[in-house]
Amino acid sequence: MKKRIFLKLLAAGALATQLPVYAAAPVIEVYKSATCGCCTEWVKHLEQNGFTVKARNVANPSDYREKFGIPNDLGSCHTGLVEGYALEGHVPAAEIKRLLAEKLKARGLAVPSMPMGSPGMEGPHKHPYDVLLVGSHGKSTVYKHYDGH
Repeated sequence: MKKRIFLKLLAAGALATQLPVYAAAPVIEVYKSATCGCCTEWVKHLEQNGFTVKARNVANPSDYREKFGIPNDLGSCHTGLVEGYALEGHVPAAEIKRLLAEKLKARGLAVPSMPMGSPGMEGPHKHPYDVLLVGSHGKSTVYKHYDGH
């Protein structure tokens, strides 16, 4: 009987070594103003969608937008960085996950301004907005359109 238990444990151990190992959720560094409530709400949105967030309160978040190569006309109130990609503004977690899975050659994603209805900007109104893919030369294209409904 003891031999049978030993063999079962041995088999279970062998099986366990063949199971896939899942990587930890990507860490997003967020550079934001200490007093910005919508930035805090965006951070919560990211965390609720499985990301680990290291939020850093900085004097001038736009310095990070410039440092990461996002054009000023695509600016918003905070900038993030994940696996080498810049995230400007209220980018939905679903689009961040998509970009990380697709591994596109790009600077990152941007949601210019602060559109109502985007993550962190929830409220009674939802406006249409675009998530833009910012290419390696700073030009942007629509990555995903949200219609606001």
